[in-house]
Formats: sequence, C-alpha cells, structure tokens
Amino acid sequence: MDVKIVDFKEIRIAVLEHRGPADLLNNSVATFIEWRKAGHHSPVGSSMTIGIAYDDPATTEPDKFRFDICGSVASDVPANPQGVINKTIPGGRCAVVRHFGSNDRIGETTYPLYRDWLPQSGEELRDFPLYFHYLNLLLETPECDLKTDIYLPLR
Repeated sequence: MDVKIVDFKEIRIAVLEHRGPADLLNNSVATFIEWRKAGHHSPVGSSMTIGIAYDDPATTEPDKFRFDICGSVASDVPANPQGVINKTIPGGRCAVVRHFGSNDRIGETTYPLYRDWLPQSGEELRDFPLYFHYLNLLLETPECDLKTDIYLPLR
C-alpha cells in the first residue's frame, strides 16, 4: 500500500446529504448530478467530486447510514430544489492512498488503511471522517479504469 502524508487545503463544497440505505446512494448521486447540470456546476475542470463517508455500510444499520455527495465550489450555493447545501472540508494532514477500479470494491483499499497501515504508522486520527476524491467518473470512464484518492484525516 503506497500511503502518502499530505497537507490538504480547506475547500468549500456543495453537499447533498444522503441519509438512509447505502443501496439508495445512487439515487442521491443522480439528484446531485441534476443539481450540477441545472446550475452549470460541472465536475469538469477545477471542480473536485468528493464523497464523505461518515459510516461503514457493512456495519451500520441501513436507516442510519450517512454519506455526503460533494463538489468543490468557489462561492456559496444558493437555495435549490435538490437540497444541496454549503459545507467545508477542513484543511490538515491526511494519509492518502489511491484506489484503482470499481467503487464497489473501495473497501479493499479502505479497510487495510485502517486495519494495517494506521496502527503501524504511529499516526492518530483527526475528528473528521474519511473522504474520497473521485479523479474520474463512471459515466465518462470504464469501471476498471476508475481512480479514487482516499483521504484519512490525521492529527
């Protein structure tokens, strides 16, 4: 596992909060895409596409699962019918590792980061959840060619 320590700069994000079963997450993603298209907040160019994972779907009751679908923005998001709101990802030190392939298999990279790398590293977690930076998107990229950077916030 090729883990790097980076200083992540604080970013402003537009967020659609998914609350409920993980198997309905794609419905929320579709709503976020609808918002992006309606407001011309395309992921192409300088806008990052991010997912913030508050819970592990494998260990969280479906109705308590939380995941934020995000895109970086330069200014505040106005009120909108999709329910997209403003938040920030705080700056700070993070361990980052790249996952290659399907997002359905992202646990194959995430779990070893927590289980193996973190205890051996001597690092401590910061009070912010793990998040994913999607470097390319499924609609534009074959699933086998997807790349996702996984950020683990550290003290």
